[in-house]
Amino acid sequence: MLKVLKFGGTSVGTIDSLRNVKAIVEGLDAPAIVVVSALGGLTDKLIATANSSAEGSEHYREEMVNIRKRHHDIINELVPDDKKGSVTEKVDSLLNLLEERYQGLSLIKTLPVKTLDEIVSFGERMSSVIVAAIIAGAEHRNSLDFVKTEKWFNRNIADRPLTERLIKETFRLPLTNHIVTGGFISTDRDTGEITNLGRGGSDYTAALIAAALDADLLEIWTDVDGFLTADPRIIKDARIIPEMSFVESMELCSFGAKVIYPPTIYPVFHKNIPIKILNTFNPTAPGTHISDNVVGKGRVRGVSSLNNTAMVTMSGPLTANVAEINSRAYNAMARNGISVFMVAQPSEESSFSIAMPSGDSEKALEQLVLEFSPELQTGELRSIDKTDNLSVVALVGEGIKNVRNLGNEIVAALKSAGIDVKAISAGASETTVAAVVPSDSVKDALRVSHSVCFK
Repeated sequence: MLKVLKFGGTSVGTIDSLRNVKAIVEGLDAPAIVVVSALGGLTDKLIATANSSAEGSEHYREEMVNIRKRHHDIINELVPDDKKGSVTEKVDSLLNLLEERYQGLSLIKTLPVKTLDEIVSFGERMSSVIVAAIIAGAEHRNSLDFVKTEKWFNRNIADRPLTERLIKETFRLPLTNHIVTGGFISTDRDTGEITNLGRGGSDYTAALIAAALDADLLEIWTDVDGFLTADPRIIKDARIIPEMSFVESMELCSFGAKVIYPPTIYPVFHKNIPIKILNTFNPTAPGTHISDNVVGKGRVRGVSSLNNTAMVTMSGPLTANVAEINSRAYNAMARNGISVFMVAQPSEESSFSIAMPSGDSEKALEQLVLEFSPELQTGELRSIDKTDNLSVVALVGEGIKNVRNLGNEIVAALKSAGIDVKAISAGASETTVAAVVPSDSVKDALRVSHSVCFK
């Protein structure tokens, strides 16, 4: 059975957590591919130090002392004696290059994008070398050699065909030993310059490898026991979701559950390669199994929330023409790069609402007024108004569109608890029922919704 295991920053952040990683991998029944992030918190530190250096500060010298010590402490504590010298040499070489980049920035007082991309790459380049040395019999592969990107509207996106071919050449099957590589980092296919895969890049690297090699399972090791029915910091009796579908996992994360970043799992989603979410700090916990072979569809899997939301509401006779107003509103948002979370039906009649990030609300209002200015003049639309300081509470589960009266039941429960429901979206999505509430009521709304769904 071929497994790809991804360990995030918290999993490789300390000596104790790295001991857990070592035990988990060495306890496997067969050789596996291990993808690691930079040491926990290091990427943010690398970026912050790059910015201060570009402002002419020499604070990087002090930061480099701390970064060196952190990596050396791990090497000295965990790397076997016969490997310490070579690993220290490799890591020191990278650390010296990193310090040179900071020194250069402090002199030129500017931060080119390609230099920042190179600087943030050092985290994974060092962590992967160290982790490969810690795990008995493991080999190291440099992801800069096989993850290739191309430019797409000034963004770096993976060149999937080229990357897939190089992955197959790099990881010859069947594996004879564990192989460790860094996530997130890549190189431009045309220039060879160091790039990265952006947010969720380590998950994406692991998914690309798993998909290219037709792995049997992708394991994402993090610092939680899996997906929970709600945020345990808000709802004390939240429970682990033992299994869920790809769609459910992506929808929950889209509405605020920060377990995985949805776009990163598309490569395995399309090949129906299962994903397991597991806890590095509690490795015996069963975790959450994600696949398309899930039983019990048609019920709520989890409740999540999305804060910093605004809503623009259009009122008037035109809203009765759902097809026209929906199409025109969406097109206006798309042309201006505004992400729409949901379409909602407010409690008042003859109205239509869309929810979006708070930062886009003013622009959304302007564009909708512009789009519907003829109807505002004729009276087909009476008003277009926005409301800020809102949150969306989402109930997620495949097939819950067909759960009778769920939306009405949630609205009734929320109103009974004294929570002002600004709008409800029930029936528009196969997987989600969502309610818009004031942000200062979101925690109470989560508790009420969870209690309705998980009695």
